[in-house]
Order: sequence, then structure tokens, then C-alpha cells
Amino acid sequence: MGQFIKIYPENPQEKALEKVVAALRAGGLVIYPTDTVYGIGCDITNNKALEKLAKIKGVKLEKAQWSFICADLSNLSDYVTHIDSSTFKILKRALPGPYTFILPGNNKLPKVFKKKKTVGIRVPDHSIPQQLVRLLGNPIVSTSIYDPDQVIEYITDPELIFEKWQNEVAIVIDGGYGDNVPSTIIDLSGHEPKVIREGKGSLDIL
Repeated sequence: MGQFIKIYPENPQEKALEKVVAALRAGGLVIYPTDTVYGIGCDITNNKALEKLAKIKGVKLEKAQWSFICADLSNLSDYVTHIDSSTFKILKRALPGPYTFILPGNNKLPKVFKKKKTVGIRVPDHSIPQQLVRLLGNPIVSTSIYDPDQVIEYITDPELIFEKWQNEVAIVIDGGYGDNVPSTIIDLSGHEPKVIREGKGSLDIL
């Protein structure tokens, strides 16, 4: 059974964050708050954890459409091919923020993602995932947790999330109530920006 850990976004306690990072390094799945809905994720470098996440989500790992949570734009060159200045300007305007940007991937991607031509990048405007990624030293592979059986698609109450997911994950972080509007997804891998899903982020950044 997973642990339920309270972390305050205004001042995330280092000890609690270290505990979560240790669970990620050990191949555990973690549920955490973001600037949109709660997400579930794992260490990008841990294949076993990635397989576990795919199984829980009911998808084949190589077909999974997940995003990478980065602490800031400095991680980008690790996974993304050279981006032009107009694309970079959009990213600078929007991030950190409630957006997922689809960008052309490069050959440094972890083995399981090698066949992908694009990657989804997230830099949430939220202290908890940002600090987790900084302490971990590499991105967290992330996907939203939602409940297709419920009237409300996304669960916002961390206690209810824990009730539902405690046997599947190592840790559920209680960072307060989440939002129920997902990120705006914008594809920047082509010649023109293309809006894939309109969510919390405004389109004024384009």
C-alpha cells in the first residue's frame, strides 16, 4: 500500500520531497499535484516503472502518449532537436504554465521512446513537481489521472485519489485540492502551431 504525504506548495519541505524522490528512484509510481490536474508519473530513466505505468493506464508502452515534466527550459536540449527562435519565444512566453508542448524528439530519448518523432513537454507552474524534477536530476514521465467512470472526469480531492490509487502507487502527495481542467496541448513540431486540446492555458501566447 502506498503512502499519503502532505506537502505544502508554498514551502515544500525538503525531507518530504527527498522521500518522494527516493520512491521514484526505486521505480515507484507517484501521484502529485500540478498547476492543472493531479498527475501520475515515474522516473524517465526507469524502464520497469515505465512498464508499470503503461500497464496501469492500459496502453502499450511504445504507443503511450505521455509528457515529460521538466523543471525549466534548460532540460529541453536533452530530448528535443534544435528548435527555431519563434518556437522558443512561444515556450518562453508560456512556461512555466498550464501547457503541454509537442516538440520534435531527438536521439537522446530513453530507449523505449526512441521510435517517437515527437515528445510532449510540460513545465508546470507549481513548486512541487518542479522541485521533484530538480532533486531527481531528470524529467518525470507524466500522465493525468482521470476516472472514466465518474461524472467528473478528473478527481480533485487528494484523499479520494489516495483511496482509489493507494494499491497502485508508492506515494500520493497531498498538495491541496487540484484543478479539474487539464493543460492546453499545442503541437509545435510542424511549420505552424496547432492546438490539439484547449484546456487551462490561454491561446494568447501564440
